[in-house]
Amino acid sequence: MTSKNTSSAETSRTVLMFAALLVVGVLAPFALYPTFLMKVLCFALFACAFNLLLGFAGLLSFGHAAFFGGAAYVCGYLCKEKGWSPELGILAGTATAALLGWLFGSIAIRRSGIYFAMITLALAQLVFFLALQLPFTGGEDGLQGIPRGKLLGLIDLSDNLSMYFFVFGVFMAGFLLIYRTIHSPFGQILKAIRENEPRAISLGYDVHKYKLLAFVISAALAGMAGATKALVFQLASLTDAHWHMSGEVVLMTLLGGLGTILGPAVGAMTIVTLETQLADKVGSWVTVIIGAIFVICVLAFRRGIVGEFTALRQRITGTR
Repeated sequence: MTSKNTSSAETSRTVLMFAALLVVGVLAPFALYPTFLMKVLCFALFACAFNLLLGFAGLLSFGHAAFFGGAAYVCGYLCKEKGWSPELGILAGTATAALLGWLFGSIAIRRSGIYFAMITLALAQLVFFLALQLPFTGGEDGLQGIPRGKLLGLIDLSDNLSMYFFVFGVFMAGFLLIYRTIHSPFGQILKAIRENEPRAISLGYDVHKYKLLAFVISAALAGMAGATKALVFQLASLTDAHWHMSGEVVLMTLLGGLGTILGPAVGAMTIVTLETQLADKVGSWVTVIIGAIFVICVLAFRRGIVGEFTALRQRITGTR
């Protein structure tokens, strides 16, 4: 009976969470600037994809900017030069990121810890170099003037409100996939590998295979976020593929709550809001301020924003 009650409560919380996301997502553009919200959603999906790898598989990658930026360039080029529709451009960018993820993962997952992180960083720098040197990327100017096009040939995405709901739909699809992955048997095996890899191996699991699949899924969703951002801002730039972007997504994930469902999205919203609000007021000092906030949160709220709220709720209700 207790198990049934626990399962029922978990189901209710899940339904409530997705219902709240839908309500907030539908009403938000009528209260806030849609372009700002679209940026938040793109980075929220990026952070959630990264959290799947670090928070649930225990793999710290410093190369996720390669998937984010690489997909942005592919989507931008196909939509601008080849006239592809936005949905096909995003799918192509996602597929490219998944392929890059498979290549990177095949090389990197045979190492662990700092060696894994450094390999992913080195491989990502190769992608950054290609983005700088290849003729179709625009070099330091980036790929500009990417058309938003028409969704399914019918809905004009040049309208900000239409574009917002498209981006929101992409985010919800990616978030739902991440949620199902985490709560599937595959997700439970990832957690087992994260907690005790030798024991997972002794139980007969092919650890390398599971790590590689997690890496590919995370890379593909990061690419989906990057391709969507390229359409929103009609620009794919070197900033998207720079290692600073990899560091920023790590910051978003840790600030919101590593290993939580909504934490990375909250962290992304916090960072994007701070950057937007402080950029005009303090200029380059915004980086220093965000860094100071991060240090304070790490020292005072080690579980992240959502993690601390979850722990507080559990203490109050007496549940785990």
